[in-house]
Amino acid sequence: MRTLVKEILNKEGEIIELMGWVAVRRDHGKIIFIDLRDRSGLAQLVFVPSNKEVYELANKLRSEWVIKVSGKIAKRPKGMENPEMETGLLEVQVESLEILNEAENLPIDVYSDGRDIGEDVRMKYRYLDLRRPRLNSNLKNRAKIINFFRDFLVKKDFVEIETPVISKSTPEGARDYLVPSRLQPGKFYALPQSPQQYKQLLMVSAFERYFQVAKCFRDEDSRGDRQPEFTQLDLEMSFVKREDVMEVIESMLIETVKNLYPDKKVQQIPFPRFSYKEAVDNYGTDRPDLRKDKNDPNELAFCWVVDFPFFERVVDNNEARPELVEGSHSGPTGWTFTHNPFSAPIPEHMDDLMNKKNIGDILTTQYDVVLNGFEIGGGSIRNHKSEALEKVFEILGYPIEKIQANFGHMLEAFKYGAPPHGGIALGLDRIFAILFNEPNIREVMAFPKTGDGRDLMMQAPSVVDKQQLDELGIKIKNKEQLINKEQSRS
Repeated sequence: MRTLVKEILNKEGEIIELMGWVAVRRDHGKIIFIDLRDRSGLAQLVFVPSNKEVYELANKLRSEWVIKVSGKIAKRPKGMENPEMETGLLEVQVESLEILNEAENLPIDVYSDGRDIGEDVRMKYRYLDLRRPRLNSNLKNRAKIINFFRDFLVKKDFVEIETPVISKSTPEGARDYLVPSRLQPGKFYALPQSPQQYKQLLMVSAFERYFQVAKCFRDEDSRGDRQPEFTQLDLEMSFVKREDVMEVIESMLIETVKNLYPDKKVQQIPFPRFSYKEAVDNYGTDRPDLRKDKNDPNELAFCWVVDFPFFERVVDNNEARPELVEGSHSGPTGWTFTHNPFSAPIPEHMDDLMNKKNIGDILTTQYDVVLNGFEIGGGSIRNHKSEALEKVFEILGYPIEKIQANFGHMLEAFKYGAPPHGGIALGLDRIFAILFNEPNIREVMAFPKTGDGRDLMMQAPSVVDKQQLDELGIKIKNKEQLINKEQSRS
């Protein structure tokens, strides 16, 4: 029966079986020392010439070969202990060895921190890159934080519910990734930019408290530290005001740091709060970095930014949300939203929304949580009445037919006893990057993509064969040009 490396600490004198990878090989005279690595740590294996068959087989071992050994756990000779290893007082005196798989020379070094290796090469061999201790630790710590969030919310009576990954394409900000339907020719699903509409519909379903660790997809141009798919902690609550949602998130973040990262210090509790205007006037940004010492990686300066403008003018038809301008009554100088169209205005501005006046002065109930100069989450109290949500789309310039086509399901749902509700989404990848002291979110994701959305390991996106396209009723224009472009990238 297999024993994990970490379990040998209490097994001195026992015969055990280990499986893992050859991490390091050292030859001291005629004795061969191997550091075996498994998911739990490192153990030193010892091979001696007196066990001739096993010794000769051990002579073949090279870095990253996969092996199985059995042997006796013994104390290391005095003076040969390694205090830097958790198992550094013990060794395995190997009695049998089986080579489970050999490994060719690796194209990248997996024992350095990897920062000196070109990112394209690391991403091509990501399955090897993830063996390096830094990235391995990042993914394990990522899982610990997600589990802590999950336990925290469940204790507060939240229900974890999965929402669909293929749904309807609706204009909500960025471009959708479209998925053609084979069974409904000429029609398309879309991958969700967020579970926004579904989580609000769950409030109509009377669940009252929902959360989900959700995958989100946005077909954006290359923009800094972004990925075409990312992960967010998504939640929604019924019968709440802005402060109720903020209190849940603030206490969860504080407890996370306190329990999982006690070496880090939250600079100020409760989190400072600024209006959008105060943040921009005082710091020149709505994502202020409030750290007193920006060179201290253990300093965590959270804050809230509230009272955002609901609407802003679109001055360029090619800006971030061009689809909102198409068909707009006011053309390229029409209004767009600053957060999402489902937000409610602050209560004192509801009359202006309903009468479509003083549009530029309407403030929304949006709240953003900022950490060390990065927006790590945003949410709002929602419009839970059909007529109020419909007014938002009218201000954006949608004709009634388009409002019904895109959002009729939401407008109808809100007619059947929708409770007041609000929520938030936390960008988990950004949070992890900050907590793990990483420079970008790619270092905390298992299989990230390049800035232009390519997966260099899987060679995706890729050309598909004509039969698949024919089944979907899709014809590619300038196919030869696309193939040549794909081959030149390869």
